[in-house]
Amino acid sequence: MTMLLRLIAWGLAAAVTLATLGPPRYRPHADLGQSGEHALAFILVGLAFGLAYRRNRLLTATVAVIVTGAMEALQFLAPGRHARLSDFIVDALAACAGLAMAATLDWLISRYRTQAS
Repeated sequence: MTMLLRLIAWGLAAAVTLATLGPPRYRPHADLGQSGEHALAFILVGLAFGLAYRRNRLLTATVAVIVTGAMEALQFLAPGRHARLSDFIVDALAACAGLAMAATLDWLISRYRTQAS
């Protein structure tokens, strides 16, 4: 199961990277607005990585914030893209929220297993 979760996490990360740095015409659009689209994408990535890499969630969150910042900065080099501090803040907070959701889910599952025993 861990291997499948890791494949999903890295697949989502690759998709978000392509959407972030690729040509704007290939970026999927939803009716959530720009910040909503960013938040949804990075919550899913954070959740996937939080479930795939359960140890050292603080390190995972730190790496997520750094990678999110790097992806935003790389947009300066991508034609037709614009790096924005507000996008970085939304992306980093959403990734951390996804990681927190994964930690909460793990806690709830372990609590349920303890009570069921």
